[in-house]
Amino acid sequence: MRGPKEKKERALGERLGLKAERCLSPKCAMVRKPYKPGVHGQSKRPRNLSEFGIQLKEKQKIKITYGIKESQLRDIFKKATEAKKVTGAKVFELLESRLDNVVFRSSLALSRAIARQVIIHGHILVNGRKVISPGFEVSPGNLVSVKESSKEKGVFKRIAEISKKIDTPTWIVLDKDKFEAKIAALPSESDIPFDVNMVVDYYSK
Repeated sequence: MRGPKEKKERALGERLGLKAERCLSPKCAMVRKPYKPGVHGQSKRPRNLSEFGIQLKEKQKIKITYGIKESQLRDIFKKATEAKKVTGAKVFELLESRLDNVVFRSSLALSRAIARQVIIHGHILVNGRKVISPGFEVSPGNLVSVKESSKEKGVFKRIAEISKKIDTPTWIVLDKDKFEAKIAALPSESDIPFDVNMVVDYYSK
């Protein structure tokens, strides 16, 4: 039986990488059933969304991808509008700088959901100190690592293999032997299929 995460991806018509390794294999629901869930999923014709409908869809993609709530996304938008930077670029920067996202993108976890779990359980350090908040904002120069006593746990044993399947962004320097990632710069790229500017327009109204 397919899980609710895969149903969300199918409903949005996008591969959002929510199911760890499954998303990288032929078992991925979007590969096996590239249509909306439900009895009439295959027969449904794509609807022409209004601009507002597109904005809502893009907002939903961001919330599901990063595993954040509406209130958290609003806080990120508010912080971005107060920054001396293009709002869309700042929103992206804040999303990508979340500790759970950095742990995932560094290949220290198979998915953002797993990253959140290992952070909350105290397995992740930032500059040598334990951080248990998945939304902690990581900055350039920070060193994100796995606690020494946690490295032998099953969830981390396959880091070398995982890192071959996930492309590490250029702003992260991964040392897979030491289970650590250095933040070399601010986030500057992404393969996530959403339009941040559409969400900026949504919240600007």
